[in-house]
Amino acid sequence: MTCHEVEGMILPYINKRLKDEDMEGFLNHVLHCESCMEELEIYFTVDYGIRRLDDDEGTYNIKEALFQNIDSSLEHIKKVHILTIFRYVMTTLSTMGIIIIFLLQLRIWWQTGIF
Repeated sequence: MTCHEVEGMILPYINKRLKDEDMEGFLNHVLHCESCMEELEIYFTVDYGIRRLDDDEGTYNIKEALFQNIDSSLEHIKKVHILTIFRYVMTTLSTMGIIIIFLLQLRIWWQTGIF
């Protein structure tokens, strides 16, 4: 993924509109590219500051909030991978079960002389 592609994904990421399949590449690039991380920090700081403008919480730790956001996104990606693997396993087991049932039915038909 190029820096130009990542820069186009910053706002969708901040607004939680980035697709799961794009998010993994985006985060891998941002975590290894200093200039893209800096760009993400700038956009996140502005967005976070505007959203927290009316709150009376006092001091803000925007950098920590950004890294918490990145950590939660990485956890989300892990969950998506686990669910994808689970879906593949269940599909495979279901298909194997259907094949076994079909073969057993053929055996019954063969033994009864229907087939």
